[in-house]
Amino acid sequence: MEFQDVVRLRRMVRTFGDKPVPEASLARILGNAVRGPSAGFSQGQSFLVLTDADDRARFWAVADAAVAESAQTAPVLIVPMSCKRVYLDRYAEPDKGWTDRDEARWPVPFWHIDTGMATLLILQTAVDEGLGAVYFGIVPEQVQPFRDAFGVPDDQEPIGAVALGYDAEPVKRDLRWRRRATSDIIHHGRW
Repeated sequence: MEFQDVVRLRRMVRTFGDKPVPEASLARILGNAVRGPSAGFSQGQSFLVLTDADDRARFWAVADAAVAESAQTAPVLIVPMSCKRVYLDRYAEPDKGWTDRDEARWPVPFWHIDTGMATLLILQTAVDEGLGAVYFGIVPEQVQPFRDAFGVPDDQEPIGAVALGYDAEPVKRDLRWRRRATSDIIHHGRW
């Protein structure tokens, strides 16, 4: 598939069929995710992948509040996580010129941004593999129960989750009418 087709066809799918995701497709999706940009090549992302039905049921038991019930039939869940510690440690190394781990040096939390970019690669590769996906958040009060259920260390911050599978939406939503005009979004030279 051409890249422009991947970009054009990428959308959030909220209803999935029960056909399993091929292992080769999942491996390619995850392989592309780890190729995303990473400040200082810190590589502070991690991914919890849930393919077993019992694991997915355990996930939904603690983290179902932010997505439609129809999405909960997806055969794969991927929880991308960021780790601030990895970035602070990396930028305290001699080649970066900082000798401390001061978080104030960061104008924005690149650990979350880089993990978000990796997540977009998951969504785009899913399209290229002929799959559908939906990204959704884990509401704050469900993060600790999620950590407890899966043994996630405290320094790993879930930025959300991706449900992945074959698109089974009976009607494809046409949201083109809601897309903002590029002239409202893109500003050349000045605002």
